[in-house]
Amino acid sequence: MKPWSKRPFEVKNLFNPAFCGLLIARAIDEHVVTSGKPLPHSLSLLILPLCLHKNTRLILAKSNRSYFLKVVEEHPQLLVGFPERARSMFPFCQEGLALLAKKGCIDVNDQGALSLRPKTVRKTVSGTDETRECQQVAKYLGRQFSRISDRATIYASLGVRP
Repeated sequence: MKPWSKRPFEVKNLFNPAFCGLLIARAIDEHVVTSGKPLPHSLSLLILPLCLHKNTRLILAKSNRSYFLKVVEEHPQLLVGFPERARSMFPFCQEGLALLAKKGCIDVNDQGALSLRPKTVRKTVSGTDETRECQQVAKYLGRQFSRISDRATIYASLGVRP
C-alpha cells in the first residue's frame, strides 16, 4: 500500500478506511442480527468488491428482496472481473477492518469471525445517495450471507476460492 499522502485524491475518497470500515460494519451487524452468529472474516473480504463496484451495486440494490445466489445466477455479468476486483480490494478491506479494530468497534472470536460491539457504529444509514446505496447493499450482503451460511458456496458462486 502506498502511504496515505502519496495516494491519488480519488483513491483517498473512495477507499477511505472509515467508509470501507463502515460498509464492512453494516454487513457484520446485519449478519449477526439475522443469524445470531458473527460474520466469518473470509466473507468480510467480499463486501467491498461487491458494494463499491457500481454496476454490481446497482444490480444488488435492485434485487434486495431476492436471494443472493439467485441474483448471481440471473446476472452472470456480476462475475466478470470479480476475482481480480476482490484481490485488488483486499488491502482496503484490511485497512477498514484495522480501523474498526483500532477504534474498538469489532470483536474477533477464536475462529476469526467478526461481530460489532454495541453502540460503536450508528444504526442510521446516512450520507449521499451513493453512499447510502453502498451501505444498503452491504446490509443486504450481510443478511444474505447469514442465510446461505456456507462460505464455500458463497465463494464458489462468485468464482473465487477463499
